[in-house]
Amino acid sequence: MHSPSSSVPAAGRPPVGLLSAVVIVASLGYFVDIYDLVLFSIIRVDSLKGIGVTDPAALTAQGLSLLSMQMWGMLLGGVLWGVLGDKRGRLSVLFGSILLYSLANIANGFVQTVEQYGWLRLIAGIGLAGELGAGITLVAESLPKEKRGYGTMIVATVGVSGAMVAYLVGQQFGWRNAYFIGGGLGLALLALRAGVLESGMFESTKNTNVARGNFLSIFTDGTRFYKYLRCLLVGVPFWFLVGILITLAPEFGKQFGLTGPVTGGLSIFWCYFGITLGDFTSGAVSQWMRSRTRALRIFILATASMVAVYLFALRGASPNTFYTVCFLIGYASGFWALFVTVAAEQFGTNLRSTVATTIPNFARGATVIIVPLFQYLKSQPGLGMVGGAAIIGVVTLGLAFFSASTLPETYAKDLDYVE
Repeated sequence: MHSPSSSVPAAGRPPVGLLSAVVIVASLGYFVDIYDLVLFSIIRVDSLKGIGVTDPAALTAQGLSLLSMQMWGMLLGGVLWGVLGDKRGRLSVLFGSILLYSLANIANGFVQTVEQYGWLRLIAGIGLAGELGAGITLVAESLPKEKRGYGTMIVATVGVSGAMVAYLVGQQFGWRNAYFIGGGLGLALLALRAGVLESGMFESTKNTNVARGNFLSIFTDGTRFYKYLRCLLVGVPFWFLVGILITLAPEFGKQFGLTGPVTGGLSIFWCYFGITLGDFTSGAVSQWMRSRTRALRIFILATASMVAVYLFALRGASPNTFYTVCFLIGYASGFWALFVTVAAEQFGTNLRSTVATTIPNFARGATVIIVPLFQYLKSQPGLGMVGGAAIIGVVTLGLAFFSASTLPETYAKDLDYVE
C-alpha cells in the first residue's frame, strides 16, 4: 500500500492541456484499437467465406475459434504490456502496441487459410491489449488532476467511434481492404509520436529503488487484491452486453418475434454509437459531480434498466425499435473509459500501467466464462436465452454496482505516489 513516506515527487514538467499531443495520440490510438477489435466481428462471415469456409456450422465454429484466439492474445498482451508500461515507460507501450496491431491488421488482409487467420488474430490481440491502458495512464499522469477526467473522456469518445467507422468501411470496401485501411491508419498515427512526452511521474520513479511493474504484488497483499478485484468487476458487464446481447442480436430477435430480421453488424453499429455518446456523458458527469464512483453507479443502474427493457419489453417490436434499444444499451453502458480511469487512479505510479492495462483485458477476457455459462443456462428447462441472459445480467451488474459503491473516491486524487 502507499504511504506518505513512499511518495515520490513528480518530474518538474508543467501539466499538459486537453488538446495536447498526448491526448490526441491516445485518442486516435484507441480509435484504431477499437476499429480492429470490432472489425473482425463485423466481417467475420465475409472473411471466412473469402478463404473457402462456406458451411454454416463451420462459419460459426471457426468464427468462435478465431475470436478465442484474439481473446487469448489480449489476455497475454494485457499482462505483457502492463508490466512493460511500468518497467520501460508508458510511451514505449503506447507506440509498441499500435505498431504491432497495425502490422497484424495489414497481414490479416493477406490470409489464405484459417490457420493463418488464427495466428494473426492472436498477434493482433496481443497488440490490441496495450493501447488503452497505456493511453489512459499517460493522459491521467500528464493532465492537471482536476481535468484528467475530461482528458480520458476525449480519449474514449474519439476511440469508441472507431467501431462505427469499422462497420462503414467493412460494408463499403470489402474485408481485405478494411484490414489494410485499419493497419494504414495505425502506421500513419506513429508519425505523431515525436510530439508526445513520457509521463513525468513515471520518470521520477526511475530514479528510485522502488519495484515497478511487479504484477504478482497485486495478489500478495489482501487489501490491494480486493481493490483490484472490485475494479475488474465494474467492467465485466460491458462484455456481457456486447458479447451476448448485441453479438447475438439476430438470435434474440427471433426469440422476441420481431416484425423483421435484425443483423449483428447493424446492432453493433448502433450500440457503439450509443457507447460513444455515453462515454462522453459519463466522463462529463463524473467531472460535474466531482465523483467517479457516483457517476459509475448512475450508469450501472441505467444499464440494468435498459437490459430489462431489451429482455422483457421487445416482444413483437419492429427492427427499428430493437436498434433503438441497442443504442440506449450502449449509451447507458458508456462508462468503459471511466472504469479504466478509476482503476488507474486507485494504484500508485509503479503499478498504475500494470493495473490499467490488465484490468480492461481481464474484463474482456471474462467472455470466456460468460459465453459457456450462458450456453449452459439457456439449455436449462424454463430459462432459454432470455432467462439465461437475465441471470447473468443480474449477477454481473449487481457485482459491478457493489464494487462501484465500495471503491474509494478518486476524483482529483494526487497520483504522484507509489505502492
